[in-house]
Amino acid sequence: MTLLIFDCDGVLVESEAILITAELEFLGRHGVVFERSDYVRTYMGMAPREWKERLSRSLSAKLGREVSAEFFDELDDFTTARLQDQLVSVDGARSVIEGFSHQRCVASSSSPDGLVWKLSHTQLLDLFDENLFSTHLVEKGKPEPDLFLHAAHTMGFEPAECIVIEDSVNGVVAAKRAGMKAIGFTAASHCLEGHDITLSKGGADMVAGSYRELKEIVGNF
Repeated sequence: MTLLIFDCDGVLVESEAILITAELEFLGRHGVVFERSDYVRTYMGMAPREWKERLSRSLSAKLGREVSAEFFDELDDFTTARLQDQLVSVDGARSVIEGFSHQRCVASSSSPDGLVWKLSHTQLLDLFDENLFSTHLVEKGKPEPDLFLHAAHTMGFEPAECIVIEDSVNGVVAAKRAGMKAIGFTAASHCLEGHDITLSKGGADMVAGSYRELKEIVGNF
């Protein structure tokens, strides 16, 4: 038996493009400019607490002062509004996933409530029953392996029996540290040219550019 472990943001739902664009816009309004590719490579896929800690250090260095908790509250409100207006599923997700005979679950850096909302909003929640795992369940988020190992253990699988589908380097690294196969996924709109190479360098065993390709790769593992 094989367990398919799906990341959520950027694999199941088109949230990463919305979040990245909104975050960079908000930061730019406050005088902080990041190169998009650098921001994606550094922060995408991180658990919220690690993302906040690392971004806070970078902002303090760039601005020459500490950033307040209110700053991140405003950023969260800004990005949430964008998600509510624009979130859709990644093209082909439902038709391919419901055709898999494998057991499956979601392991995401999203909060438990955020994870349920995103999957409900895009009509994907029923594909995974109650098999949803948030980074809030473990001590350390991606790129550490804790979340994937917790999901596998709870589902009754050994790491070697698991295939992780991830769009971020942090997620791919976490999967490989967990001793699992990792398929890099570049079908979502935030994945720019060369992201497949970035994921391969990060350790992905294979890279799928669409759900059709993912179906073929999973079938050959």
